[in-house]
Amino acid sequence: MTVLLGQDAARDAFVAALQGGAMHHAWLLAGPPGVGKGTFARLAARRLLAEGMTPGTLPPGMDVPDGHYAAQLLAAGTHPDYRELVRLPKSEKEAELQRSIKVDQVRTLLPFLGTAPSLSPRRVIVIDAADDLERPGAGNALLKSLEEPPAGTVFFLVSHAPGRLMPTIRSRCRLLRFEALADRDSAAVLRGAMPDADADEVDALVRAGAGSPGRALGYAGLDLAKIDAALAGIAGDGDADNRRRLSLAKALSGKAAQPRYEAFLDRVPTTIAEAAALRRGEPLRVALDAYDRARMVAASARALSFDQQATVLELAGIVARLAAPR
Repeated sequence: MTVLLGQDAARDAFVAALQGGAMHHAWLLAGPPGVGKGTFARLAARRLLAEGMTPGTLPPGMDVPDGHYAAQLLAAGTHPDYRELVRLPKSEKEAELQRSIKVDQVRTLLPFLGTAPSLSPRRVIVIDAADDLERPGAGNALLKSLEEPPAGTVFFLVSHAPGRLMPTIRSRCRLLRFEALADRDSAAVLRGAMPDADADEVDALVRAGAGSPGRALGYAGLDLAKIDAALAGIAGDGDADNRRRLSLAKALSGKAAQPRYEAFLDRVPTTIAEAAALRRGEPLRVALDAYDRARMVAASARALSFDQQATVLELAGIVARLAAPR
């Protein structure tokens, strides 16, 4: 059974609506990426559909036994009263996803909503993420369904940046806010997803995720602890002989190292920000200047495909500025 950690306020608000019979027809699940919004949407959908089939038989809360018929249909991807809109692969041969949820995908909801539900009075639609809706067509097409949904229909719109959504879509949704997870909850999620990971790897991923287990899992298997240790060493003594910087540049160059290089681009500004939080006065100013420069270099490196070795050397040199007298 899927477990959602660290989002008690959102869970309590939804359960109260569920138990009180005041179920809004559209919910906007808003918060940082990777904190459980999509998981929540699917758990809520499972609960609604299961309760619709067997009212009054489930325990309080959001849980549904895995053996329940609704849960089995959802696990198999065959529940007739459930639809999910996500970005699709570019082709059958490509794993890379489309840049948006296309208007044609949204239009497939029309025949779905035009017929009666099959197994209960309820049907559920999850859109993950609503930020990815193709503009303006997909948003306008969705709005038509949100304005006059058939009875018993519930929408869950996952959003990492709700301010980017059409105001008319936001106004038709009840907002549920999701927060970054505490380190202990992030660690628990990571241990559940990576039972073979050692404590050092989990700790490094928790730091990298900064409250987002989903983001942290994107770094799994990249030996992030080693990158962090190298950056800490450079920040500590300045790497006067360039040995650590050259070693990092060599380790993070080449096509095979691309995922670790991408992680490095993320970790450098974060490492500097963590150092800045502990400083005052002139050392703080040095760290803030280094942070601004590191963010600019990392962003430009991605956008313009800078040489990897040169970029690593430059960013590591920025980190070395933290070794100035405090």
